[in-house]
Amino acid sequence: MHEVTAETIPLRVQDEVACSHCEVHCEKVVYPGACIRMACPFVYAYEAWGHTYMGCLQKVFAVEIDLELLESAESTRSGFGAVRARRAPLPMCEVEVVETYASREDEIGCRNPEFHELPRELANFRVFAVVAD
Repeated sequence: MHEVTAETIPLRVQDEVACSHCEVHCEKVVYPGACIRMACPFVYAYEAWGHTYMGCLQKVFAVEIDLELLESAESTRSGFGAVRARRAPLPMCEVEVVETYASREDEIGCRNPEFHELPRELANFRVFAVVAD
């Protein structure tokens, strides 16, 4: 196992899509089915070879997926699943951090807990107040 020092951890760890600062190795994944469900403005689609393929204009994920297969899988209980993020996810992306080798975790645990957090400028939310007379 390699030693983690201040020089080896990136300055903006929340923007990273993979972390290997310990033996566990974490990666951020996104759910393309969620992009379709919420009508993400960055989804594109095209027809080729008798199929319709979808992808992300922002290249949050790099793969292009057969739309019919995605919709078919999404209609099942387990859904289509996640794909590996290739760049920092956008605020509207459905994101999760997965541990590649969870069994390798030691007594110290995560050496880079900020990797699991959203970047401060992207962690937005709205507060709505209802005023009654």
